Amino acid sequence: MKYEYGNWFLVAINIIIFMFFVKSVFKPKTRTDWRTYKMFSAFLVALFAEMYGFPLTIYLLTSFFGNRLGIDFSHDSGHIVNKILNISGDPHFSLLHWLSSGLIVGGLLLISSAWNILYKAQKKGTLAATGVYRYIRHPQYAGFILTIVGFLLQWPTLITLVMAPILIIRYILLAKQEEKEMVKKFGSSYEDYKKTTPGFFPSLRIFSKKVSNLVDSSS
Repeated sequence: MKYEYGNWFLVAINIIIFMFFVKSVFKPKTRTDWRTYKMFSAFLVALFAEMYGFPLTIYLLTSFFGNRLGIDFSHDSGHIVNKILNISGDPHFSLLHWLSSGLIVGGLLLISSAWNILYKAQKKGTLAATGVYRYIRHPQYAGFILTIVGFLLQWPTLITLVMAPILIIRYILLAKQEEKEMVKKFGSSYEDYKKTTPGFFPSLRIFSKKVSNLVDSSS
């Protein structure tokens, strides 16, 4: 068996690329934005340090369980969920991997799309309620959560499994804090928006209504 870790150059490259991309689509400005970005960056560092550097999770699992889980120090074994679910073949071409990649890409696109709408609304001094904000109130935090879940499905580690719920709870608390500020700024307009628009998960009823309205307007 070939030991496929210890590539710290690849660790650094992946961290830099992802941190740069997230920063470019999230565009942190406030102290809260920077704190959110730094916390997510710490998650990325912990993830890629094990993905290509030292596989601490695999080391501990093999120390406690031996080869009963079918895990070794090959790179494919880092896709632990595939091993646990006994999904055979190259894990990079499994449905689980495609699902996780979809969540990661979708999350990053959601963050980018939300920032563009929020930036335009802030320049005009209006409430952001168009685009993705029509369906959820906190698309950027939802995007971070989707990306985190995607990485956990693809390459779970003990450290990121501990960090993930902490980050998600942090995003929820930040969202509630920001909503209080929005109520102070926009008053009843935001209260009405809050009543009709879910926080993190889009309502199928609202989505289907929007689609039917588009169909009616085009016919």
